[in-house]
Parts: sequence; structure tokens; C-alpha cells
Amino acid sequence: MKLFKGIKNWLENQEHLFYLFLIVLIAPNIALCFTEPLSVVAKVCNVLLPLSAYYMLMTLSRNCGKMLWALFLFVFFGAFQIVLLYLFGQSIIAVDMFLNLVTTNSSEAMELLDNLIPALVTVVVLYIPPLILATISIIRKRELSVHFIRRERKRAFLGLIVGFASLGTAYLFDGKYELKTDLYPVNVCYNVGLAFQRNAQTQNYDKTSKDFTFHAKPTHATEKREIYVMVIGETSRALNWQLLGYTRETNPELKEQSGLITYSKVLTESNTTHKSVPMLMSGVTACTYDSIYYQKSILTAFKEAGFQTAFFSNQRYNHSFIDFFGKEADTFEFIKEDSLSTDSNPSDSELMSCVTKELAKGADKLLIVLHTYGSHFNYRERYPAKDAYFQPDYPADAEPKFKDNLVNAYDNSVRYTDAFLKHLIGLLEEQHTDAALVYTSDHGEDIFDDSRNLFLHASPVPSYYQLHVPFLVWMSDSYRETYPTHWATAVANQQKDVSSSSSFFPTMLNLAGIDSPYCEDNLSVVAPSYQMRPRVYLNDHNEPRSLDDLGMRKPDFEMLDQKGIRY
Repeated sequence: MKLFKGIKNWLENQEHLFYLFLIVLIAPNIALCFTEPLSVVAKVCNVLLPLSAYYMLMTLSRNCGKMLWALFLFVFFGAFQIVLLYLFGQSIIAVDMFLNLVTTNSSEAMELLDNLIPALVTVVVLYIPPLILATISIIRKRELSVHFIRRERKRAFLGLIVGFASLGTAYLFDGKYELKTDLYPVNVCYNVGLAFQRNAQTQNYDKTSKDFTFHAKPTHATEKREIYVMVIGETSRALNWQLLGYTRETNPELKEQSGLITYSKVLTESNTTHKSVPMLMSGVTACTYDSIYYQKSILTAFKEAGFQTAFFSNQRYNHSFIDFFGKEADTFEFIKEDSLSTDSNPSDSELMSCVTKELAKGADKLLIVLHTYGSHFNYRERYPAKDAYFQPDYPADAEPKFKDNLVNAYDNSVRYTDAFLKHLIGLLEEQHTDAALVYTSDHGEDIFDDSRNLFLHASPVPSYYQLHVPFLVWMSDSYRETYPTHWATAVANQQKDVSSSSSFFPTMLNLAGIDSPYCEDNLSVVAPSYQMRPRVYLNDHNEPRSLDDLGMRKPDFEMLDQKGIRY
């Protein structure tokens, strides 16, 4: 009873609350000192300057509860930052993290939140009690003494002097230090501004792109039927594909498929769906990403060349370029948005009925683009129970102790993709005409692969597991007979390094014999002029950066070396 009264008296003391609220506000900065690859002077600045700024702001009112609520935005950022560190182990809240809030559908969010309980509990314990105490302080009109405010304001002023001195020291002794990227929460505020700017540019896309044309011209014979299929996978990493060296039987169907070429040294230029998929669907790369606001997609290029086009997706609308590009097709359908569907989470196999209907129309020139749900978490829900080849695949909780079960479920999802692609190729073979299919995934995935215990994707600093993706090209017997040079060239380029984000678009146009000034032939794996450029990655500020400039850690470079992938 005495202990309870003692705690109650301590919490009712406004001076104690003043210091408690300061600790709550500076907590993310302290955590970032242990997670970020910053110099010592940068870490000192990252604590001293924000702490003194919060200190000064807290003295602007005698009611410290009012000031904590006035600084609620920074409380929110702090909670968000802690969840991010739990997920990815490092980095501040990125622009893409804010954009993910508006491009991730509710079902995906709930699947993820179900597995963030430890992080959410930490956030609740750290932030909810102070906010409650602040509210009580406001309601009961408790105030700090004038003497206390004056004294603390003097201390805060001295702290600001020291803080700015530490900022100058960071700039002086750390050549890479930059305020807008390295000082929390300045960097987060800067990223919020960029997120709003990009979202506004995205929503204005219909106006900025309306006059765009690829000036696309067909070069193949007009009298012969041609069918091309572009399959964009989801969250499938090359490491778990049997075709690419994995020891488990995750590709029992495709390993027997004739006319199939696999590329093992392929990296994506983005580990986020809302950027990677638009790059795959257009001529935009990490080096030219800003042009995405006025360029159209591969569907328009094929339409200009006289093709009938179709886009079928097993994902929901996300108000991004994926939606805009998909709707450029003559026929488009997002099967998860079908109001008549009783299954809120249909498997990728349901896309087959859309493909079958499109093929039945008998178009002489046809492009079909498929956006699957592939191996997106929760992996166990990506395939029917009868297809659970690797077991146990329960429970699906995202914890390191369940890694073996999670990998089993993930491998089952890859097997399901294998069967899906085999079925799709079978449908094309039944057409007995020139046909080709290209498949890759938007990005990979972390599944507690090493001591860092990283999970999922879209981390501000990518890992090897999120970058290395499968890349497949299939050509029908008829196509190989008609265009033997494409087949021979594709085989010759099989062991070369490939960027999926840069090569997907030109490879598809080359296969279809479409000329366009926006098609860089030397990035197509079926072109004799193919030449791999230095690898880059699209960072959070949409700047192309080499992997070693991104702060990737030693385990990731070791894996790249092991796989023989130059970076």
C-alpha cells in the first residue's frame, strides 16, 4: 500500500512528469544510437541537439501535459520508429514507409499487425501511460512553479548551445553527415514532406502523362499470331527456387519444362512493391525514376504496336502507379476487388480463368500482364491446405523460434508458384503459335536468415535476401523456330548479371519485335548487345545508389559473393 501511494505521489509531482516526458520524447534517439551506422560525433549530436530542443519546448508552458500533447506528432513518430526498428533492426522512418501507409490494403495490414505484438506492447507501455498522465495534468490544471520553468529554461538554453556545437562538430569531423538525413527527428520531418510531395505527384499522374507516347512500331510479320505473357511475382526470393540451386524440391514442374531459361544472378532495384512493380511495367529504372510521373506502361507500348492487351491482378487497388498502369490495358481486372467473390483471399490460380477467357478471344497479337500474390506474408494463406508439401507449416507467427515452420510455408508458396507457371505455360502451348513468357518477382524477403533476425521486406536498408530474385524466360517451340537468334542469345546471356528492374521491359519488347526509342536494347537479355551496367538501388529519396553506399551489412555482401553476383 505504501509503495502504491509512493508511486502515486511521484506521478502527481509535475516536476517528475516534466523529466519523464523528456525521456519519452528522446527515447527513439537513444535507440538509434545503437542501431545506426553513424560516427560517434553524429550519435552525440543525435541525442544532445534534439534533447535540448525538446527541453526548451517543454518550458513554454507551466502545464507539462499540454506541451506533451502539443508535441504529439513527435510521440507518434517515436512509436512508429520503435515498430520500424523491431521489424528491420535499423534506419529511421523512410519516405517509403509513409507511402506504404497509403498503398497497403487493410487485409495486408492486419496480417502484419497480428505479428507485431511485441513491438505494439512496447509502444503501448512506453507511450500510453505518459499521454494519460499528461491528460490528467491538463484536466486538473496542474502547473509547474515559475521558478522551476525559469531554471529549466536556462538549462535548456545552455543545452542548445552545446547541441549546436555538437552539430558543428559532426559536420567538421564526419564528411558524410547531413542534417536532413542523419538527425532524428529532422530527417523524419523531411521524409514526411517528401512523402506528401510524391503522393501529390502520383495523384496528378493522369494529367502529366496524358500526352506521352512510346512511338512504338511492330517489326514482326503481321499475319502470324503472337502471344506474350508478363508475370510479376510477389515477394519471391531466388534463394528458395530449386531451379536456382535450392536443395528442396520447390520447382518440380518447371524443372521438366522445355524452352525455359533461368537467370541466377538477378537483383531488383527496389525492395518495395509500389516502386518495383512500376519499374517492371515500364521503361523507368532506378537511374531514371523521376520520369515515372509522365511515362506510361508497357501496356501502352504494346497497344501502339497493334496488340490487344490485358492486365489481371490478384492484389487490391492501392492508388499507386500499379493501378494506373493496369488500367491502360484494353481489358483489366483486379480479382480481389470483385464484389461477387466470396473469398477475400483468392489464390493465384484464380487468375487462370481470366487468362483462358482472354486467349479464347483469339486476338492475333496479344499481351497479357499478370500481377500475382505469390509468396507475400502470411505465407500459409498463399496456397490451399492440400498443397502443403513441406510440413509443419503452422503456426505462422512471425517469431524466430518458428523459422522452420515459416520456411516450410514459404517453400510451399514457391511450389504453388511453380505449378501456376507450369499451368500458364501449358495454356500457351495449347495455342500452337509463337508465344513467350517472362517471369520475375518484385523483390525478395527476409525470414530470420541470420543472427540479425530480420523479417519481411521493404526495409529502408535492404538485405541480400530482399534483393536476389528469380528471373525466367520461356519460349514456345514455334517461337524458337521463328526467332532462333532470340533463343540463342537468351541462353548465351544466362550466366550474366541482370537487373530485373532494368531488363524486364526491354526484354518483353524485344521478344515481341517492338521498336521504341524508350527501349534500351542493351538491357534486354535476348539482345546480342546486352551489357550489364553497374548495379544500383533506388534509395528512399529516389536516388540511384550503389549497394555499398546503402549501408548494407557484411552478411549481405558475403551472400552476394557466395552467389557470384557482382555489385
